[in-house]
Amino acid sequence: MATLISVASGKGGVGKSVVSANLALALAKTGRQVLLADLDVGGADAHIMVGQLNPAVTLTDFLNKRVQRLEDVAIPVTFHPNLRLLAGTGDTLATANMAYARKKRLMKQFQELTADVVVIDIGAGTSYHALDFFLMGDIHVAVATPEPTSVLDLYRFIKLAAIRRVLACFLARSPMSDVLSNRDFLSVEEVMSVAGATDAEGRDIAATALRSFRPGLVINRTSSRSQVNVFYLRKILYEYVGGDLTLLGEIPEDPAVSQAVRSFLPVIEAAPTSLAAKCLLSLATAVDRLITDPPDHLKEEVTQPAEIPTAVVFSKADVTPPLPASTPVTPDVPPASYVSRTTGTTDPIQ
Repeated sequence: MATLISVASGKGGVGKSVVSANLALALAKTGRQVLLADLDVGGADAHIMVGQLNPAVTLTDFLNKRVQRLEDVAIPVTFHPNLRLLAGTGDTLATANMAYARKKRLMKQFQELTADVVVIDIGAGTSYHALDFFLMGDIHVAVATPEPTSVLDLYRFIKLAAIRRVLACFLARSPMSDVLSNRDFLSVEEVMSVAGATDAEGRDIAATALRSFRPGLVINRTSSRSQVNVFYLRKILYEYVGGDLTLLGEIPEDPAVSQAVRSFLPVIEAAPTSLAAKCLLSLATAVDRLITDPPDHLKEEVTQPAEIPTAVVFSKADVTPPLPASTPVTPDVPPASYVSRTTGTTDPIQ
């Protein structure tokens, strides 16, 4: 069974598709058979990132049952034999807003794909589609930029994903499902308190699911003037959500990225010596370590409940923690080195 890596963000425009495409190619370069799957429903563009401007078959064909197996939607990417693409959908109102039955069929077939790794590019925001596709992954990657709006949206996204994950554990097992599916929840602890009061075993299952939920953070478009206090962000996520973040790496602002996009190529292919490309390769190395030797929180056995259609309302009257002050970022995974273009010497990436 393939390892599913879901890549999402709290808001659009943070470079999530760039990260997904480059991560997929970098993992393919290690010898793995990789699929890049575009589940940015309604805004699919991963095919542009890898130069497949007019894919012959897309997820629309699968959702409309013109193609019966999701595997048959995968098309080869010309510049690397180990990489294939599942081109996205959203070209009709029905596919951009797929019904629950279609989503359930789609998610089930992801477990049957023939590949070592599937990198899933997920749409931004906190819709049910985005949250469920994100939680479908074995490894979760969240992308943000250093701007305060992006950090705030990231916090909200992780919080709602954690609530959705915990709710699923209760909704699949107890008569509380009718009560929970129509309840307005502000926090994970509120779900645990309401449902756990009558389902002690369910509370233990939900707690295990939450412990295993530790998304990896990628900070994109960094510069010396705009940096995120990751320690503080991890602290407020632990206090307000009960989860944690692993900092996988940061990608600097680099004109080589936009030039690569205009060339319809990942930057690690179009400009492999650029600073952004080297940092993206370091990110891929960190993710590869998670695949090869998962940490304890990913090894925990978590019962995956059958998905249940719900109408859970998440209140907008949220208690939002203060935004973190700006301090330097220190990745949890040591960054690679690069050779300075001007001096030719090897310097650490800052």
